[in-house]
Amino acid sequence: MEPTLLITSFVTIFVIVDPIGLTPIFFSLTQDLSTIERRVVARRSVLIASIILLLFAVFGEMILTFIGISMPAFSVAGGILLFLTALEMLFQRRKQRREAHGGETLGSHNDPSVFPLAVPLISGPGSIASVILLSQTHVGLLGVLELTFIIFATMLATYLFFSATTYFNKYLSPTLIDVVTRVLGMLLAALAIQFIMDGIHSFGRL
Repeated sequence: MEPTLLITSFVTIFVIVDPIGLTPIFFSLTQDLSTIERRVVARRSVLIASIILLLFAVFGEMILTFIGISMPAFSVAGGILLFLTALEMLFQRRKQRREAHGGETLGSHNDPSVFPLAVPLISGPGSIASVILLSQTHVGLLGVLELTFIIFATMLATYLFFSATTYFNKYLSPTLIDVVTRVLGMLLAALAIQFIMDGIHSFGRL
């Protein structure tokens, strides 16, 4: 186990997952939830993303090759789904649906833990491609254990950042939350377009 390789791999996945940058988005997506519900969403999204990344770390290339999906296609699909979420944030459609139904529980279709948090924000095309590439340098049983440790360490950091939003939520006014949500929706739309452009660019190189 080389410490330098472990640190480099951890930094790579941490930077691509970007838990610090995802935290404001998590806050905006869960602003209408209670503290307990927000923690449930944080825990569930991180757990699902961990499982997905582990599966792709071990069977990634095999899965994509068997289904016949290229990473550029995966990137474009993830970008389109992310763009639809950004539109909901910009126009407050998620909040309008909740109000129309008199407030919904986490068992409803408005639970953001699976989509868009776990996929494609945490375990998106970039992070999945990264773990597939890193699996080629972390070979054998020891390599799988190292990569598992790196993924869990990144996911733990993500959960801690997400959980921290519960402490400053009560100090923010509804107007400020609304402004932040729309601004982040615009940034998320730009990120989605970047996913799509990267996928198209990769298609061109292929």
